[in-house]
Amino acid sequence: MKIVDHDALPKEKFPGGATYQTMVGDDDGSTPVRCGIQTSPPGYATPNHSHPYVEVITVLEGEAEGWSEDRDRPVTLKPGMTLVIPPHQRHGFRVVGETPFKTYGVHASPDRIVEVHD
Repeated sequence: MKIVDHDALPKEKFPGGATYQTMVGDDDGSTPVRCGIQTSPPGYATPNHSHPYVEVITVLEGEAEGWSEDRDRPVTLKPGMTLVIPPHQRHGFRVVGETPFKTYGVHASPDRIVEVHD
């Protein structure tokens, strides 16, 4: 059994100020899934994007406005919510409020693949 200490994980910086900590997975693709924690500062927004696999996201802290191509309006994302996003479905979020938005994501792939759309 492997135990992952979140405080010891390196932080990968994303454009716009968010960070991502890979908890499960590596560059060699040694695991069937990739899991990590993303922390996004107030005002941060993802681009409209998709993944070629299922993504499961659980909101841990903060609040954001999320969108997905299968919804006609944005939804408020807050702790206690889990999103299940099908492959190739375009989606994204924008952090609202004054606190960081922290999520735990599971990518059903050994690699984290992001396809950005205009």
